[in-house]
Amino acid sequence: MAPASPHGEHFAEVVLVRHGQTDWNVSRIVQGRMDQELNETGRQQAAMVARRLSEETKPAAVYSSDLKRAFQTAQTIAAHCGVSDSDLVIDLALTERHMGLFQGWTIDDAKRSEAFKAFARGGRDQEIPGGGESLDQLFERCVPRLNAIAEKHKGERVVIVSHEAVIEEICKHADPTISVGMKIPNTSISVVHVSGSDGRWILEKFGDAGHLTGDGFPQSTFGGVGVSA
Repeated sequence: MAPASPHGEHFAEVVLVRHGQTDWNVSRIVQGRMDQELNETGRQQAAMVARRLSEETKPAAVYSSDLKRAFQTAQTIAAHCGVSDSDLVIDLALTERHMGLFQGWTIDDAKRSEAFKAFARGGRDQEIPGGGESLDQLFERCVPRLNAIAEKHKGERVVIVSHEAVIEEICKHADPTISVGMKIPNTSISVVHVSGSDGRWILEKFGDAGHLTGDGFPQSTFGGVGVSA
């Protein structure tokens, strides 16, 4: 059987899927680690991305964040793609960035706050007030884990269901020219080819939501400064 990645048998094809929509996405509330479930639109989105993936190369496994909105999406994908329960894996390294003080705030209220203005002036090592993660901490959590997953699945396709900030950080590592202002819609697909043994990453696709029809996607990010809803 030919390897899933066109770059060779040492690469894994990693399909990154953002979770489906929640009510807090619609209301533009910062979720972070707060555990919201999919709304009806989110469940429909999950079914649509699952159908798309079921028509492509079967994934060897589906990995998911522990948060409900991601795991519900992952369960739908696994069911449509014929992935067994034993190959549907919850991975804490894929959970959303901890948004600290801003969790539960609307994006607009957070951006108006003095705490956010001070945070936004910082660099990648700047932690979010109230116990949130810096971008460096987010990187150290998710990028090495992706290398490990890729090493385990060399020559295979895997699906990872995660969150906007995590997917953006992974894609920026693969291609530093990616703009942080680019949108990653709910259930959009990004594809990275990863050689875990030598650390080579190739970004093939970013934020592709061609399987969805119509509009109604939630607004994304805090204006490109690394804080997501």
